[in-house]
Amino acid sequence: MEFKKIGENVKIYPLAKILNPEVIAIGKNVIIDDFVLLMGGKETQIGNYVHIASFCNITGGGKFIMEDFSGLSSGCRIFTGTEDFSGSSLTNPTIPPEFRNVIRSFVVIKKHSILGANVVVLPGVTIGEGSAIGANSLVTKDCEPWMIYVGSPAKLLRPRPRKRILELEAQLGRD
Repeated sequence: MEFKKIGENVKIYPLAKILNPEVIAIGKNVIIDDFVLLMGGKETQIGNYVHIASFCNITGGGKFIMEDFSGLSSGCRIFTGTEDFSGSSLTNPTIPPEFRNVIRSFVVIKKHSILGANVVVLPGVTIGEGSAIGANSLVTKDCEPWMIYVGSPAKLLRPRPRKRILELEAQLGRD
């Protein structure tokens, strides 16, 4: 597989499905588990020390950025694009393009963010640095840095401690 870029110590398990690898840049110390579907869209960047757990889907054809020390727990669904479901066009990939209204967007998962099992993130969302999203949450809008969100739609629960995580990152960098 010919990636745009791939770093050291990257483990992509054999049953992961990668589409359009030529637009996917992967940093170092990354694990992509079996049964992940990663569709490279307009642009895909995966940072260092990133884990994408089994049964995650990253699709939509837009831009996807997952920064350093971030992670997706099992079953996450990340959508970087969608279709217009308002009724002004036809929908689904079997329809010729002139009858569809496909909307390509982005999802950005900032450094030290973690998404719990089965989280769904819709297009046009930035998950702020250090944010944690609880299992089974639906993220429809941006999440502030260093906060914990839960629910459907995801709502702010409380702050997440920042100091210790950044201390550990600094310690790792010295090793």
